[in-house]
Amino acid sequence: MSYLIEDLKKEHNLIIGILNEVKKIGIGSQEAGDKLLSAKKGFLGHLKKEDDNLYPVLKKAAESDEKLKRELTVLKEDLQEISKFALGFFEKYSKGSALSLDFARDFGQLFAKLGARIKKEENILYEDYDRLTQ
Repeated sequence: MSYLIEDLKKEHNLIIGILNEVKKIGIGSQEAGDKLLSAKKGFLGHLKKEDDNLYPVLKKAAESDEKLKRELTVLKEDLQEISKFALGFFEKYSKGSALSLDFARDFGQLFAKLGARIKKEENILYEDYDRLTQ
């Protein structure tokens, strides 16, 4: 496994870990708001790292690989939807002023969407990247 993929997987675990801490704490505290801001910062940094290091390699390879091209197209649309939802979630709840029922519902959606995305990235894109760079 390449260093980049190893690093990206660690970031996945870190982001999910922070979100689990927020879930345990609950949304009403300053600590939860601070952790959500930390998760947002980690999420944005992770996306930038993928944009700068992962996707250029995959896009270049997709020029001559139709299967990879289709995967990237589908996953790009998926990522845009998840990113929009996640950034809205972080913005809404980092202020700590939301109702706990709203938070629980939105948190469940965020967790499910991020979990599904992480699986797709790790099982498809990251494997493709390692195959291309080995």
